[in-house]
Amino acid sequence: MLRKVLVLGVAGALLAAVGTASAVDGPDRTVVRTDAGQVRGKTAGEVRTFEGVPYAAPPTGELRWRSPHPVRPWTGVRDATAPASACPQQDNPEAPGGSTNEDCLYVNVTTPVKDPARPRPVVVWVPGGGFFMGAGHNYLARRMAEQGDAVVVTINYRLGIFGFFGHHGLPGSGTFGLQDQQAALRWVQRNAAAFGGDAGNVTLAGESAGGMSTCAQLTSPGSAGLFHRAIMQSGSCDFDWPKGGQYPGQQAGSFWVPQQAIRQQGDEIAAKELGCPGGAGALACLRGRPPAELMKQFLAFTSSGTGSAVLPESPATALANGRFHRVPVLSGNNRDEGRSWLTAFDNGKIDAAKYHQLVATMAGGAAPKVEAEYPLPAYESPAHAWGAVTTDRIWSCNQVRSDRTLSSKVPTYAYEFSDPHSPLVKAFPGPIKEGAIHGVELPYLFDVRGANLKLAPDQQVLADQMVGYWTAFARTGDPNGPGRPHWAPVSRDVSGPSLKPTGQGGIATVDLAAEHHCGFWAGLR
Repeated sequence: MLRKVLVLGVAGALLAAVGTASAVDGPDRTVVRTDAGQVRGKTAGEVRTFEGVPYAAPPTGELRWRSPHPVRPWTGVRDATAPASACPQQDNPEAPGGSTNEDCLYVNVTTPVKDPARPRPVVVWVPGGGFFMGAGHNYLARRMAEQGDAVVVTINYRLGIFGFFGHHGLPGSGTFGLQDQQAALRWVQRNAAAFGGDAGNVTLAGESAGGMSTCAQLTSPGSAGLFHRAIMQSGSCDFDWPKGGQYPGQQAGSFWVPQQAIRQQGDEIAAKELGCPGGAGALACLRGRPPAELMKQFLAFTSSGTGSAVLPESPATALANGRFHRVPVLSGNNRDEGRSWLTAFDNGKIDAAKYHQLVATMAGGAAPKVEAEYPLPAYESPAHAWGAVTTDRIWSCNQVRSDRTLSSKVPTYAYEFSDPHSPLVKAFPGPIKEGAIHGVELPYLFDVRGANLKLAPDQQVLADQMVGYWTAFARTGDPNGPGRPHWAPVSRDVSGPSLKPTGQGGIATVDLAAEHHCGFWAGLR
């Protein structure tokens, strides 16, 4: 799902004006009083859901490309029984038909109906999508709330040109989407108790761009104290890609780009493509452009600005220098991540000659070493070999490097999702029919809105185990508990459970660094 890729002050006067968030007295458990007003959700079985709850003012008009502003309080009871709009994005499975609606800064809350014996842990889920797609309401958290006895908050945040645009003189250039995430976390701090949650026990979690967002917040000064555990699925602080590694013609890079470079790019696009040349009126001109016009340049901005108040330095650099929040971390990948990008290379028609060409483009003078480490006879096909190379170089070993660094300071739990037969695999046809590709672990944790995904009986057992691991970690900082194989924290070696159903051998510990040739890749850097 990936492609290229301040501290928010909350007015104390607002809290004083509307009072503190709380559950509303009386028999109607579907009504909750937030700090901005009452919301009415709905009950289904053993959980209550509240969808489309605003956490910040609509970033429209003069608020486009500004730090999130407080929600305007409302009177009466606001309906919270249906999702709000996804943030602007092109047509994709997360937002069929796309969206140009900038009024999109909303959260969705799922919480057990039953009164808690003590405040519940809160999981804040940041959806993935390469910073150009995604919507929090697609992740239905019934199982995590009911089985894990947790409050789950899924969020929207600004994407593409709306979330990561930069321009000369524009404060916050390249960081508005990350600021939205911090605003959502501050909303949780103010409102968790009203939904039965513990504001002092918040886990920030996400997959793909959501995992990288979690890493960004792990190293951002503005998120200090807003969460107490972190889960990064298929997205790490060290994530980057080599030349031609994910797309033909792609230059080497990462999602972390100096803010000045983003501003320069924005200046050029504003003048040449959007008709707003530099000068005092440039930003007013840009804020006056309709969303549909900005969508033409939507994908030009999917990188976060470093050297900014939000990200003083690249998260990879911050991690290496020990400048990150001291919270326990759960971190992992899917075993065959790189296979998701095979279709970008001649629709996956990769023969031996094409494999040699791709490796040469990616590794340059080190290509013979790469081919010796990944010899074609060892793989079912050249496409399988290229999928293994890109999985290890781009995904697994970057995650392993982050895990190793984190484990020197905080409890760190590494894993690998290894079921090649996830029901979500069928949604991503490619030259290799099955595999634990990017994103296919999500149905084991969430029900995916709009998708009728059926788990086999042993897959359902694995899903229950994963929900147990994830929510135990959210509760205590340790994923272990009864009925699940033991999960040891990372020590000298980066080992962790390979998560697969009993029909495939079940959960077993693997040496993730060795499995993915990470010693080899470390030697090439």
